[in-house]
Amino acid sequence: MSTLMNYTFQSFNFRGRNKLRPFYDLIASIAAEEYSHIETLSYTINLLLTGTTTRGKDPTATPLADATDARNTYHFIASGQSALPVDSMGAPRHGQNVFSSGNLKLDLLHNFFLECGARANKMRVYEMTSDPCARAAVGYLLVRGGVHIVAYAKALEVLTGVNLKPMFPIPDLDNSKFPEAKKLENEGLHRIMFRWSPKDFTEIGQIWKGEHPIDGSELFVADEDMLEGFDPPDLDEELQLNAPGIEPEMLAEIAKRLFG
Repeated sequence: MSTLMNYTFQSFNFRGRNKLRPFYDLIASIAAEEYSHIETLSYTINLLLTGTTTRGKDPTATPLADATDARNTYHFIASGQSALPVDSMGAPRHGQNVFSSGNLKLDLLHNFFLECGARANKMRVYEMTSDPCARAAVGYLLVRGGVHIVAYAKALEVLTGVNLKPMFPIPDLDNSKFPEAKKLENEGLHRIMFRWSPKDFTEIGQIWKGEHPIDGSELFVADEDMLEGFDPPDLDEELQLNAPGIEPEMLAEIAKRLFG
């Protein structure tokens, strides 16, 4: 949520957009990708929480008893075992998490270290769980978050002339120890910057180019081919509230109203 809101507002507030179009294109495109990362994590959280408590219509059977042992019990109280815009302790994300200074150098520097800190957290989360769903999601984010670290480093190099490569690793960008991430890197996912638009953000290639700082592979922008996604999971209805979803008879009535 921090990366999404930072980059989104920085793109909205960008000063000198026409003169500095490649930097605007980079920030705006990464903001678009961060939105997809939130969707990915939301589905992951839903899948991880599904089945963690007993589902049933009888409230006297304490179907949510297992939730009382959860560190963030409020999450089970406030949601249908689903994702919320809060951190792991339940603190909500809000406007104070947004950094948009109006100064391009400062924003890029902030974004670079924001991504570095996020990577460090992902590495720790990976080591906290052996669940294949969680590790698949974190492995993917390790790869794409690494792309963003390199992207902001290159943007700072272009803007200032400072060589940031000696600053790596902060943290280590090597994903060879994470099988789920390594598999994606073998497919070249760490070398690609997606534009997320058939006609916008066309000047990213002025920044995202050259060699990857870890393996020396050639970086490139995907102008047409977007990352192929997946259908969202079909989650079970929430039964704890003793209020089933839409019954078949109601579905038939709705279809009749919509389509005649």
